[in-house]
Amino acid sequence: MEFYENKTDPERAVLVAVDTGEYDCDSSLAELEELADTAGAQVIGFITQRRDKPDNATFLGSGRLEELAEYCENNEIDLVIVDNELSPAQLRNIENAVNTRVVDRTTLILDIFAARAVTNEGKLQVELAQLKYTLPRLTGQGKKLSRLGGGIGTRGPGETKLESDRRHIRRRISSLENQLDELEKRRNFARARREKDRVETVAIVGYTNAGKSTLLNTLTEAGVLAQDKLFATLDPTSRALTLPDGRNVLLVDTVGFIRRLPHDLVEAFKSTLEEAACAKAIIVVCDYSDPEFTEHLEVTDKLLDELGCTGTPVITALNKCDRPDCETDCVPKGRDFVKISALTGEGLDDLLAAVAKALPPTRMRVQMLIPYSDGSAAAVLRKDGAVHSETYSEKGVSLDVTADAGIIEKYRDYIV
Repeated sequence: MEFYENKTDPERAVLVAVDTGEYDCDSSLAELEELADTAGAQVIGFITQRRDKPDNATFLGSGRLEELAEYCENNEIDLVIVDNELSPAQLRNIENAVNTRVVDRTTLILDIFAARAVTNEGKLQVELAQLKYTLPRLTGQGKKLSRLGGGIGTRGPGETKLESDRRHIRRRISSLENQLDELEKRRNFARARREKDRVETVAIVGYTNAGKSTLLNTLTEAGVLAQDKLFATLDPTSRALTLPDGRNVLLVDTVGFIRRLPHDLVEAFKSTLEEAACAKAIIVVCDYSDPEFTEHLEVTDKLLDELGCTGTPVITALNKCDRPDCETDCVPKGRDFVKISALTGEGLDDLLAAVAKALPPTRMRVQMLIPYSDGSAAAVLRKDGAVHSETYSEKGVSLDVTADAGIIEKYRDYIV
């Protein structure tokens, strides 16, 4: 008996773009190639065309479209990936012309998100974004798929397959939105509980593949999946962290950002991204070894503004500074930054100190004399505060301690 391993060859893909001068086409194509690799496709070639604007019907001009069709046939291309968001007509016309399956940039990102979603909320959010994107792009097959109704007033051509699909999708969208509303209420309750317990939240945000999950793992031993791929982590993770001043905070990892992030995806993940909007401080992680790190910071800043994070203290972590290709004097201007390596731990002490400094002052340093009869008070201060010195006398325990204002107020009678 012989055994054979079933292997699925990756789809052979060609990337297509129209350079209108609106953005850096080469950089966008390089990013699209990374997205394709993350999705499991093998990029065989690139086809670009410089135009004032994409063709309304076929995206590419007629001549370049013929070249694309010939290239697909000669190179056994399985998939055409377009570095833009296509209209239903453009998608259909390109597929008819090249006789190959076509997806656009948004569909590719949604597919990666669908593959990476682990939690129930993440799966619901991705499905909602996919359905909202699919709904206006449905195409029917005419009356041959019409269904006859039964009873008076329902005779005739009836409901077409297209109308049925649209109705089904709208019903599913409504159901998903209701489920996400319930999850958002739970998230709000948890957030309100943290505020009541005076638990401060620090959000980690930034461009995809900047090293956010590696930073979380190094600081808290969270054990989150960290890979050198775009959107390696999709679902948010929260872990407790103690800052140098003794303050306990909740460190929250969020989904990565990217150029031209699909609007439906931002809307679907709004409840998750609100963790950044409600944070007391934000750590913006960027890949300092990437030549385009300044553009990545601009994309992150723009999305943070859309989320309503204006006014929240921001600390920029220039990550991967241990790489040899990171020897550069180019630093972001007009913002607080710390050079770190989340992998080796370099600069993390400075980062935590910067976070502690950026957070609103809620701690006090006082001298206390606690009688031996109230040993529990000293235990609480040792556990939840930072004790600078501790001495013993006949009257009790003398503590020089920094702690939250609420704890200090609870034992204010012992302040000397």
